[in-house]
Amino acid sequence: MQAADSKFAAEVQGLLDQGDARRALEVADRWCSKSRQQVGAWLARASANSRLGRIDAADRDLEVAARLAPTDDRVVFLRGLSDQQLARLDSSVSRLRPLTQRFGPYATEAWMGLADSLWVAGRYAELADEVARTGPWKSDPRHAFHAARVVSRTDPARAVSELVAVTQSQVAPSVKRLAGFDAVRLLDRLGKYREAFDLAQKTHAHTGVPFDVGAFLQSVLDQRSRTAANPPRTPPVPTVDGLAMFVAVPRSGTTLLEQMLDAHPKISGIGEYDGLRLIGEGVQSLGCAGRSIGHLQSQDAIRLQGEYLADARRRQRSGSQWMVDKNLRAWRLLPELAAVLPGTRCLHVVRDPRDTAISILLSYFQPHSDGWTASLDSIRRLLEAVDSVLPDALASYGLQHVTIVYERLVENPSGEASRCLKMLGLELAEGVLRPEANPRSVFTLSHAQVQAPINASAVGRWQNYGWAFGPEWDALAARHDARRAAK
Repeated sequence: MQAADSKFAAEVQGLLDQGDARRALEVADRWCSKSRQQVGAWLARASANSRLGRIDAADRDLEVAARLAPTDDRVVFLRGLSDQQLARLDSSVSRLRPLTQRFGPYATEAWMGLADSLWVAGRYAELADEVARTGPWKSDPRHAFHAARVVSRTDPARAVSELVAVTQSQVAPSVKRLAGFDAVRLLDRLGKYREAFDLAQKTHAHTGVPFDVGAFLQSVLDQRSRTAANPPRTPPVPTVDGLAMFVAVPRSGTTLLEQMLDAHPKISGIGEYDGLRLIGEGVQSLGCAGRSIGHLQSQDAIRLQGEYLADARRRQRSGSQWMVDKNLRAWRLLPELAAVLPGTRCLHVVRDPRDTAISILLSYFQPHSDGWTASLDSIRRLLEAVDSVLPDALASYGLQHVTIVYERLVENPSGEASRCLKMLGLELAEGVLRPEANPRSVFTLSHAQVQAPINASAVGRWQNYGWAFGPEWDALAARHDARRAAK
């Protein structure tokens, strides 16, 4: 590596260590422009993009790095992790496993990534073999977490104890959080609901970070000022064809519906794609977010649209006519969605708010971006805010949409799926009703649930925790019951 390259590498790493990924990306961009054949430049750019949550951009950087140095261990390692984030789990396993077998400098980290990919892919026997295999990862405290996951398949009570022990060990807070919520899930399955609830609250408290729920909700509530009588002005941009997007909060049944739709030969689910978030950040950087969306210039909207579609189409299955984006943030960015991606068809999915809330509270979410998940009170405030905006705001912004009630979906999957498909101009296909047979992997909290046939077992789950819900939930529940009963 030349002196100039070494200087770039040190500067990028220093900025990343300081938590300034944006400036690190700027430096990496300059490095790539000066040394396009230097693999380190593309790896630096990939690292900066990854820190910024731009996983598709990072994946593109890694493709360039792989062309320059296809056998470089660091390139192979980072591509294995990128495959995992993009739900290419078989590819992730095939890249990471050889690194663990060579016992090189990336062996332990590759093993941790391999264990995660095997778990999410449901390849439990292989994970058990990996946990039993001798290697440097055995002395890493994170090994106990993966060992407990293996135990959970046959002895959930013992696994709870082992997972709780992980939360009290010397591992990173992110691993403690994962272990804590894995234990919560097992306690819930064992019918130990009080213990599950208490451990969830404890895990939120010990692994969370300060979060301003009020400020977070303001961008949602601001959208109420846009009504059919006062529609927002948006810049003239080309209409987007072949794009559908979920407009729903987490744990409302979106993964099930996405897997159903993805099983249609003309539809490709593209997962929790970060493109709309990047549109939001781009609009905000131009000073046009929210109420100021009318100031967005056409050339900027067209550029943002092109950037969104370029990476979305990288994820799209060959031969499909429609993409379905399950980003779960559209309800915060309706002005940006309408301005930059007009023509998008929206899938508004709703579920009993108490079922949604308890599922959120008992699940792992990133505390920095989703700190509102830390208590039933803050979850209720968010659900109330979203409910006060949707679906009226969708109509106000001119976004064609269909509302899908989760309970009706599991009771009548053929009828509800047909309603979604009708909006897309498609007929029902047989595979749509058998999402458990869909070979596509999903890297979400619901990865295990969609491996089972459609069922109503999660309907009314909140009643196991009925003592946690007071009358403050009644209005939300009543509105949902009315939607569920409507024809």
